[in-house]
Amino acid sequence: MGFISGGGQNLVTEDVTVVEGDVATISCRVKNSDDSVIQLLNPNRQTIYFRDFRPLKDSRFQLVNFSNSELRVSLTNVSVSDEGRYFCQLYTDPPQEIYTTITVLVPPRNLIIDIQKEIAVEGEEIELNCTAMASRPATTIRWFKGNKELRGKSEVEQWSDMYTVTSQLLLRVGREDDGVPVICLVDHPAVKDLQTQRYLEVMYKPEVRVSKNYPVQGLTREGEPLELSCSVFGKPQPTDMRWLRVDDEMPQHVVLSGTNLLISNLNKTDNGTYRCEASNVVGKSYEDYMLFVYDPPTTLPPPTTTTTTTTTTIPTTIADTTATTEPAVHDSRAGEEGSIRTVDHAVIGGVVAVVVFAMLCLLIILGRYFARHKGTYFTHEAKGADDAADADTAIINAEGGQNNSEEKKEYFI
Repeated sequence: MGFISGGGQNLVTEDVTVVEGDVATISCRVKNSDDSVIQLLNPNRQTIYFRDFRPLKDSRFQLVNFSNSELRVSLTNVSVSDEGRYFCQLYTDPPQEIYTTITVLVPPRNLIIDIQKEIAVEGEEIELNCTAMASRPATTIRWFKGNKELRGKSEVEQWSDMYTVTSQLLLRVGREDDGVPVICLVDHPAVKDLQTQRYLEVMYKPEVRVSKNYPVQGLTREGEPLELSCSVFGKPQPTDMRWLRVDDEMPQHVVLSGTNLLISNLNKTDNGTYRCEASNVVGKSYEDYMLFVYDPPTTLPPPTTTTTTTTTTIPTTIADTTATTEPAVHDSRAGEEGSIRTVDHAVIGGVVAVVVFAMLCLLIILGRYFARHKGTYFTHEAKGADDAADADTAIINAEGGQNNSEEKKEYFI
């Protein structure tokens, strides 16, 4: 809204924003009516309505309301060419004039996603482009993969008074993206929830999983059966799946049935690594199972002399050089840690008892040894030497005292 002449103090109007094809309503109102004439002019200053009369022959303009205080006119099927300033005039002295601006919004006419590759391979980076054509003003494009918003790079081209926006998205795809929608969403004042989407199609190498059907838990022991199962899936579905024994030939008594491997009677020669391998046009993957065959179960003696034979199965993983992740390797020794701890505690207790017993025996032996090797010796003291007047007298008294000296014994232990 703007004032032009006469200050427009007594006229009121508002700017209008309308979507192309919709209806715009223009209102010229008089705050303090004095029965002055009101008229409405178009951007070319042609009279649309003079009071309640329409001199202009454009039938899209229709009178909605006329009174001494208001002239209200509607314009149907608005187009971009209708955009501009419309003038409200009040014939007073001096005349008053005010203008209102009609702004026409144009939503994008087409929204298109173009994808570089219809079918991508896991790990590839693909390019997607979304184009919103002929909008006014320029639209904003947002990208989503599923529920996650992604960042694209947009370019705007202007054609006359219209704008075409193209947004580019670079996306590195993985197997988890297969079947996920990529959405191009338009953010524009003339339209809500305008979007288009494409579903990603991603090919990936097989994923291999080896599981043990029997025994479900516990050790793989000699004389007992073993059954392994291999599950494989990929895109496209793997066409080649096989069992093999790593670094050795497959035992003749091994039965292969579809995806299962069966050994009905385990023995120590079956020890080794068994591999399930699958491939498709994308690549090859595998998973290994490490088999360790233990002795048959034995009856345990009394706890004081218990000896236990334990067996475990440990899964290990050997990486496929063509795979993005290393496959797990299963070991038949896994799952028996509790029994091993029990055996370790018994062994430790036995060792401690033996050490204590040995120390007691050693103390007894040392006591008997020192008791048998105690010794005796004699000392002779010179009686009267302390009372002699001189040295010569002391010597004479000492020699005499030796014959009468008392025998003294001392003992060493």
